[in-house]
Amino acid sequence: MHSILVQDYMQKDPVAFGRDTNLLQVVHKLLAARVTGAPVIDEQRRVIGFVSEQDCIKEILQGAFYCEEPPSVASVMSTNVISFTPENTIVEIAQIMLNHKPKNYPVVSEGKLIGLISRRDVLAALLDNDEDCYLRVK
Repeated sequence: MHSILVQDYMQKDPVAFGRDTNLLQVVHKLLAARVTGAPVIDEQRRVIGFVSEQDCIKEILQGAFYCEEPPSVASVMSTNVISFTPENTIVEIAQIMLNHKPKNYPVVSEGKLIGLISRRDVLAALLDNDEDCYLRVK
């Protein structure tokens, strides 16, 4: 299997949120972009967290029950974020995805968000590589 890099399959200019973004705005943007989660960044585009659909569902259920105002994304995001660089290989990410829950991972360069890589992107890369192998066998 030849080396396939994240930079070749990552989503460039991904959806991202500032720490003060209202959770309802987050949900609307996630739905519109058709993504299951997105990074939370600071003013310098450094990743400070990650918010998933699951985080949003949990908080909206609780907020609806108590009729509370929606919180900022900072209060529901995960702060233990796994990220990758454009130079990481798809195989490295695929192996990590086997043992970790997130479906999307931020891609950072020089400490700043530059992309997002999802399970779907990794699967497409692996399939592209597999098809190359199958064509050589025929």
